[in-house]
Amino acid sequence: MRARHPDRWLMTDERQGEALWRALERLPRGGGIVFRHHATPTPERARLFARVAAVARRRGLVLVRAGAPRFRGERGRHGRRGPGLVTWPAHTRREAIAGFRAGATLVFVSPVFATRSHPGARALGPLRAAAIARGLPVAAIALGGVDERRYHRRLRALGFAGYAAIDAWGRPTG
Repeated sequence: MRARHPDRWLMTDERQGEALWRALERLPRGGGIVFRHHATPTPERARLFARVAAVARRRGLVLVRAGAPRFRGERGRHGRRGPGLVTWPAHTRREAIAGFRAGATLVFVSPVFATRSHPGARALGPLRAAAIARGLPVAAIALGGVDERRYHRRLRALGFAGYAAIDAWGRPTG
């Protein structure tokens, strides 16, 4: 039975630079994108979103937006109520419950492992991350230092419905 939501996600941010385009091509068809780029000025952010949306349409990817303003081509929102798919960041059990109450379909639990995008941040570890998500009536996606290998070896058995990454999608294969 196919999930009603993607189980593989790319989180975008400014530090990806041109590697963003490789990451979008490596994301499995049917995967999801959380477009962030919070520090990018709005006009440039809108142009970049339009380019990402074109790739998402071509590749059959689900695109949700974090922050404002609203853009054409988005299929949902990250971190706020709205139409379409609602995804939610959760670093604590309280934040995960808030996501459910806000109508989230997916909760991104992070950081599961140490990650370059949040240097020095304390990682939850797999067991604490799973405890945040346990028993929630929404799917939990593991985020932070996760790749395909870590997901399959350590996180899927703990109940995570998929994973999200930044660097894992941009790494060269081989």
